[in-house]
Amino acid sequence: MQKLIRVVDKEKNILQLTTVDERFYIKDSVNTKTGLPEYQYVPSVTWITSHYPKGIGFYKWLADKGWDEAEAIKIAAGNKGSKVHLAIADLLAGKTIAMEAKYLNKETDEEEELTPAEWECIMSFVEWYEETKPEVIAFEYVLWNGAENYAGTVDLKCKIDGQIWIIDLKTGADVWPEYELQVSAYKHAEPNPEEIAGIGILQLGYKRNKTKKWKFTPVADKFPLFLAAKQIWANETAGVQPLQKDYPLSLALPKPEQKVADQTEANA
Repeated sequence: MQKLIRVVDKEKNILQLTTVDERFYIKDSVNTKTGLPEYQYVPSVTWITSHYPKGIGFYKWLADKGWDEAEAIKIAAGNKGSKVHLAIADLLAGKTIAMEAKYLNKETDEEEELTPAEWECIMSFVEWYEETKPEVIAFEYVLWNGAENYAGTVDLKCKIDGQIWIIDLKTGADVWPEYELQVSAYKHAEPNPEEIAGIGILQLGYKRNKTKKWKFTPVADKFPLFLAAKQIWANETAGVQPLQKDYPLSLALPKPEQKVADQTEANA
């Protein structure tokens, strides 16, 4: 659990503890009216796009699996994707990854070895990298769109055949419509979005191909649809903000003589 602490009333010995889940991004800011420092909170791209209609294919899958099984699959897929992303970030940083390497499982908050399926995803990324030969510009970096108030983390920004691409890595078998909105949002959070020649989805450990274990799908820029999803998100989450609560800076029990004085005062 992430915690942000700041003093809100020094005279009264009170501070503010803010607990933030993964739906929000936070950065230091300055209040335009008071000129005082504060934290600015904006929703994540993935939280916003989760409010976009998922399509008939998703709902058929949900009906077939049932809610409980579908939720379990989503959690497992999320852990798988997270571990694969961490391992690929290590590869892009120039490290060598061993099959028995351990990465954090967000569900258990413990490090665990890569599963065979996760290892196959990482192998397929290496295959894609060797065939495509991208020139890596950045990876696993945060973009913040101050004009539209959202933020997100880009998996990979690279040059392919001299053109700049933003690529989102996925470990699932399907490309849902919201994925297209995600990379569109990342593009328009870039300082110079006009420099981005293409956006795409790279599916790793893809089993529907007979030869390659990956699939790369260029997608169209659907930023207007992302903004529409953001309107739906705003309507559905009105009033939702990071949990904030006031706490004293320190605690102490009253001294015995203080207890007597307080009791005498109360009886007077």
